[in-house]
Amino acid sequence: MLASKRFMYVFSLPISSPKPFPNLLLFHPYKRLVLSHVLTTITPPSQSMPKNQGKSGSTVGKWKAKPMHDRPSPCMEDVSANEAIITDSLSQLSVTENGAPSHTPVPPLQFGSLSLTSQAPTKGRQGIWKPKAYSTTGGAKSASADKSSSGLTKLFKGPVITDFNVDNLTYSLAQIRATFYPKFENEKSDQEVRTRMREMVSTGQATLEVSLKHSGSLFMYAGHEGGAYAKNSYGNIYTAVGVFVLGRMFHEAWGVEARRKQAEFNDFLETNRMCISMELVTAVLGDHGQRPLEDYVVVTAVTELGRGKPNFYSTPDIIAFCRKWRLPTNHVWLFSTRKSVTSFFAAYDALCEEGTATPVCKALDEVADISVPGSKDHIKVQGEILEGLVARMVSHESSKHMEKVLRDFPPPPLDGVGHDMGQSLREICASNRSDEKQQIRALLQSAGTAMCPDYSDWFGNGSGDASSKNVDRSVLTKFLQAHPTDFSTIKLQEMIRLMRQNHFPAAFKCYHNFHKINSLSIDNLDFKMVIHVHSDSAFRRYQKEMRHNPGLWPLYRGFFLDINLFKVNKERAAEISKDSNLLTKNINGSYGTTTVGTDGLADEDANLMIKLKFLTYKIRTFLIRNGLSILFKDGPAAYRTYYLRQMKIWGTSTGKQQDLSKMLDEWAVNIRRKCGNKPLSSSVYLTEAETFLEQYAKRSLANQALVGSAGNLVRTEDFLAIVEGGRDEEGDLDPEGRAPPSIHGATVMDAVPKDEGLIIFFPGIPGCAKSALCKEILSAPEGLGDNRPVHSLMGDLIKGRYWQKVAGERKRKPYTITLADKNAPNEEVWRQIEDMCRSTRASAVPVVPDSEGTDSNPFSLDALAVFILRVLKRVNHPGNLDKSSPNAGYVLLMFYHLYEGKNRNEFDSELSERFGALVKMPLLKADRTPLPDPVKSILEEGISLFKLHTNRHGRLEPTKGSYAKEWTRWEKRLREILFGNAEHLNSIQVPFNFSVKQVLEQLRAIAKGEYKTPASTEKRKFGNIVFAAVTLPVTEIRSLLDKLAECNPKANEFLKGKDMENSLKRAHVTLAHKRSHGVTAVASYGVFLDQQVPINLTALLFSDKTAALDAQLGSINGEKITSENQWPHVTIWTGEGASAKDANMLPQLLSEGKATRLDIDPPITIPGILEFY
Repeated sequence: MLASKRFMYVFSLPISSPKPFPNLLLFHPYKRLVLSHVLTTITPPSQSMPKNQGKSGSTVGKWKAKPMHDRPSPCMEDVSANEAIITDSLSQLSVTENGAPSHTPVPPLQFGSLSLTSQAPTKGRQGIWKPKAYSTTGGAKSASADKSSSGLTKLFKGPVITDFNVDNLTYSLAQIRATFYPKFENEKSDQEVRTRMREMVSTGQATLEVSLKHSGSLFMYAGHEGGAYAKNSYGNIYTAVGVFVLGRMFHEAWGVEARRKQAEFNDFLETNRMCISMELVTAVLGDHGQRPLEDYVVVTAVTELGRGKPNFYSTPDIIAFCRKWRLPTNHVWLFSTRKSVTSFFAAYDALCEEGTATPVCKALDEVADISVPGSKDHIKVQGEILEGLVARMVSHESSKHMEKVLRDFPPPPLDGVGHDMGQSLREICASNRSDEKQQIRALLQSAGTAMCPDYSDWFGNGSGDASSKNVDRSVLTKFLQAHPTDFSTIKLQEMIRLMRQNHFPAAFKCYHNFHKINSLSIDNLDFKMVIHVHSDSAFRRYQKEMRHNPGLWPLYRGFFLDINLFKVNKERAAEISKDSNLLTKNINGSYGTTTVGTDGLADEDANLMIKLKFLTYKIRTFLIRNGLSILFKDGPAAYRTYYLRQMKIWGTSTGKQQDLSKMLDEWAVNIRRKCGNKPLSSSVYLTEAETFLEQYAKRSLANQALVGSAGNLVRTEDFLAIVEGGRDEEGDLDPEGRAPPSIHGATVMDAVPKDEGLIIFFPGIPGCAKSALCKEILSAPEGLGDNRPVHSLMGDLIKGRYWQKVAGERKRKPYTITLADKNAPNEEVWRQIEDMCRSTRASAVPVVPDSEGTDSNPFSLDALAVFILRVLKRVNHPGNLDKSSPNAGYVLLMFYHLYEGKNRNEFDSELSERFGALVKMPLLKADRTPLPDPVKSILEEGISLFKLHTNRHGRLEPTKGSYAKEWTRWEKRLREILFGNAEHLNSIQVPFNFSVKQVLEQLRAIAKGEYKTPASTEKRKFGNIVFAAVTLPVTEIRSLLDKLAECNPKANEFLKGKDMENSLKRAHVTLAHKRSHGVTAVASYGVFLDQQVPINLTALLFSDKTAALDAQLGSINGEKITSENQWPHVTIWTGEGASAKDANMLPQLLSEGKATRLDIDPPITIPGILEFY
């Protein structure tokens, strides 16, 4: 966001300024210049400040990491210490069009010693905020290659940040450098979101915007100084490919003017501090759903970063921006009426299981109120396999806004089409096959200096050592300890503190910022920070925090910061403090004038978004590609369980499940026979899969519809980009091992067959009463309601590998009910249990303590406190975990953290899906009083200490680590507090005998086949629409036929012996069928869905093969309902060899004298409901 825009509510000086993008004045009318004095002393806030912002609710943790001066960062140890080499490498960084990487000297503007932009206005930079220069404590000058190479050596070796001590004169400045939209998880189900979307459009509150989802990778570009970024990384093959492809788009669009326009574009992004986000679609970075025919990007977001909170352009403004710069745009549809929005969802439901790009785009073009084709036609550049659609709510004014943009910004020409643009991406990758670095260098050189004059993001200090980018972990700590310089830094510190204190699954990785090398000094350091969120649960938890604290900034996807740590003298510190107070005062005073949400929508509605994917894409990616590891590691049976489970979760129709099962079983046999024991690489899986699918589709039209499209295989083996170190498609610098889940268990457990065994196991924590429960099950008079023997294996009494012992017992006694009396806390154990089920013909049932859990753990702090107290009351426990254990609290925390990362719903759902059943053991009273503050506090302290201990020492015993004294004190205080609150903890528990009774009832219900999956595991399920019809009550149709037979001998003669009671099960009037009339015709009835329609039945027509009632459709709210069928009717009977659709021929047979018509006089009116089938 531009600074001039961000000061709109702080100062009111409506001074016009030249616009670098004058044609967008309509959409940014609030840009202003402000007093230069204020601009040079204060870093302004975002214009769109959150409403009612409160103070941070975060608190400083009681446990702090100890200094690690004696342990140099391992990433620094391999960096060359030769000062001369570094100085020489820097001095040789000159740039030519085809030369080596370079550092282009840029005159620095001092902020601390932070190099920003020149204070003096330059051409094309009017109206841009210029921060005031702050001098460092000792007047240290910026380091340069020729004057201060010692500083650079320190930077690369590591001591600078270690020696950089934070004091009262230390400040930090943080600015967002690149980012994508925040990731919002809908709290409601997809069906509820769709309903809310329809309501908002129908009442004129909003418009539904739908865009195509191209199948590629996120790529962000902030100019050649700002950098190029993937989702969670930078400086690798993914960003190099992105820079090249983006540069190629300029050549295609501008022809001979491309280099000049590239330079102007980069200057525009730098001057206005902007970032563009794109979907990068290539054939060189690994397979998705289909190998694209061309390599390209599509712009998905344009963001003004400014000096504060990012401002994201609306879609009309993105199109205007892209057409000005001739950048590729996406296909977008707007639905602003009730009819169009209901037709859209109906069209998707009709196409979700077989839709490809051509029919989907055609259907949406026909039902949308506005269709804006993308400049890159998905069918021509990527192919027919379409990943999906993204639907979100936007302002109800968006349609007018879009119409104006389309008038003012017509599609631009492509001046470079047909010109020689040099080697293509695939040719460059094919001719540079030695290693990843060679490919990166070749791509950047080919992109040219206008796009990439500096290679330091990829090659660090020029020594070729990638680790030269990494820095000591203490950067993050010192950033949080330093005084914030501006509001942006305050908010970013607040966000990071909250995520760390709440143990969100995220990493804050810091690297040297080589773009700021000219401003380096001993008191002024610059870094890049990557905020890498490891799990979607972090986004859900952060959203919850935002609801409690609306002033929090959003947690973005693709989140990169520029960090500056610097020192100032006392005079400048006083000035900064004064400026900060003025800034805070103005910010607080501006809250009342900020808008709510986005585009006038309330926050909850502004964030409504839904992703709608197509089965033809999911077959390739989820069922084939993601199932490869399971197929080759665990075999065809496990693979079948995996793909059946996926289709069940998606709500795939029964017919499709059967067809896909047949195809995927054949694929499994085919690929294992072809590859043997060597797994097929997921990055090139389409080489085999596309060939198989093409041959399979040729066998029948049904197979062709199932596959969607096949046969346009692009061979990639010769030009696939080289990805070293096993990174994923997002190019993580620190690869995270992520294997797809291995799923083997039954998908649905209707009953436990009596000729099979049963394993009852306990995903719990010590103290959850599993051993006591097992004793009660063993002694229960009626057992589990059958004659199978029950056997218990207590883990504390078995030496060696427990689960192998259980497997051995199961093989010897396969029909036994086995009580696995041991905690089973993770997926590794669950997989072993699933293997036992397959190998010994058994089913498995998990028994879990019932607890509402936390945002990231299935067990609440209340439950944890109860479990620990129970353990501390034990005496002579066979596993030596009792009151005499000095580290009992630590052991319980260790088990507790084995479940970290899943909330209760996710935990229950996974167990239910794996094993088909879930038994809950009551634990805590629903009406209990809150956990006492001392108990809550001691547990939170323990969790914080556990995190610090494991981060430094892993699984080392607490008595041997650097926090040994802290553990001893904590264990002592834990006992004192829990025993001091024992009365409360005992009072909140459900009586044990009640818990036993509930568990036994559930287990017996499973054994008898009376079990039902818990409602909490409900999954989204939408039908695959085939036709629209008005459904009529069968009982009334039968009553009509009975009356007709009574008063008409011919009717009586015909109906005699037809047994309508059993043969007439359903009755409806077909309105449109997607095979006969098209998807759009079916979808058009969506606006009348579930509404009542009066049907006049006027005659009975019959032949020797079929019979039907003539139907005349009534109206809904004054609008006549018509059928696409030439003859609307209700089929009531078909003879042997005839089908229901043959009834359509009755009028023609009547004209030929081969059928009979009996009028119903007066006609009978029966109301029906309009539905989709």
